[in-house]
Amino acid sequence: GGLILFAIFSLVMDVFKIGYYSSFYSCLSAIKIIYPIVQAIFVVVQTYFLWVSAKDCIHVHLNVTRCGLMLTLTTNLAVWMSAVTDESVHKAHSKLKKNMTEEIFRWLLKAGMRSSSVEECNCNSQICQIFKNGYFWLYPFNIEYSLFASAMVYVMWKNVGRFIDHHSHHIQRLKFRLFRRTFFVGIMLGLVILVSGLGVLILYEVQVNSSTESSKKSQALTMYYIFNIVCLSLMSLVCIGGSVIYRFDKRDMDRHKNPTRTLDVALLMGAALGQYAISYYSIVAIVASTPRDTISALNLTYALLMIAQHTFQNIFIIEGLHRQPP
Repeated sequence: GGLILFAIFSLVMDVFKIGYYSSFYSCLSAIKIIYPIVQAIFVVVQTYFLWVSAKDCIHVHLNVTRCGLMLTLTTNLAVWMSAVTDESVHKAHSKLKKNMTEEIFRWLLKAGMRSSSVEECNCNSQICQIFKNGYFWLYPFNIEYSLFASAMVYVMWKNVGRFIDHHSHHIQRLKFRLFRRTFFVGIMLGLVILVSGLGVLILYEVQVNSSTESSKKSQALTMYYIFNIVCLSLMSLVCIGGSVIYRFDKRDMDRHKNPTRTLDVALLMGAALGQYAISYYSIVAIVASTPRDTISALNLTYALLMIAQHTFQNIFIIEGLHRQPP
C-alpha cells in the first residue's frame, strides 16, 4: 500500500517533468523528455511486479533471479541518487538567484556551475511555472519510492532459495477493532497531532518566507520550536512507557533469522544516523554562536530532544520487532 502511494505521486511527478521539459523541446536534448517517460514505465512495471511477487520465495533459476533482482535494486538506487542530486542542484540555483545579482549568477553559470541546459531556457508562461514547481515539490515522494522499492527488492533477493520453518513461525492476523479499549483514543490523538503539525508547518513557512518583519519571523520560529518540543517530549515518554511495558510482558524473544526484520533494523538505525548528525551539528553551532537568545535555547532543546526521541523510539521498535506473537 505504501509503495503504491509513493508510486502514484512519482507518476504525477513524471507527468509534470514531461510537461515542463516539453516547453523547452527546441533548446533541450531529446533525452531530457525521454527520461521521465522511461522512468514512469519503470515505476508502473516495478510496482506491479512487487505487488504480485513480493511474497514469493523462488527456488528455480536462482542465479538468474538473484541477478535480475540485484539489477533492479541498483537501478532504484541510481534513480534515488539522481533525484537527490537534481533536488540539491535546484535548491542551490534557487539560493544563488536569491542571494546574488543577475549578472553574477549568469557569470557563474557560464563558468561551469550549470547542471543542465534547462537553466538556459526561459520559463515565462504560467503553465510552465506550475509544472516546474509541481515536479520540484514531488521529488521527496520519488525519493521515498526508490528507497521503498529497494528495501522490498532486497528482501526478495535474500529470500531466493530460502526455506522457512513453518513450525517456528506463527502467523498473527491483525484484527482492526476501532472502539476496543483505547485504540480509538490513540488514533484520534495521532490525527490531532498530525493536523496540528501540518497547520504549524504551513503557518511557519508563510510567516518566515513572506514576512519582512523580524519580530514576526521570531514569533513563527518560537511557535515552531515549542510545538516540536512538546511533541518530541510526548513521543519520548510514550516510547519509554512502551519499553517499560515490554519488561512485564511474558512473551519470549524471537531470535530466528529473518531478512525482513534484519533490514528493518538496519534501515531504522541508518536513517537515525542522519538525524543524529543534524542534531549534533545544530548543538555545536548553537554552543559556538553568540549572542544566545531565546531562539537559540529553544533550538538547543529541540536538538537534544530529537536525539533522545530517536534513541527511545528505536529501542522500542527493535524490541517490538523481536517479540513473539501472543
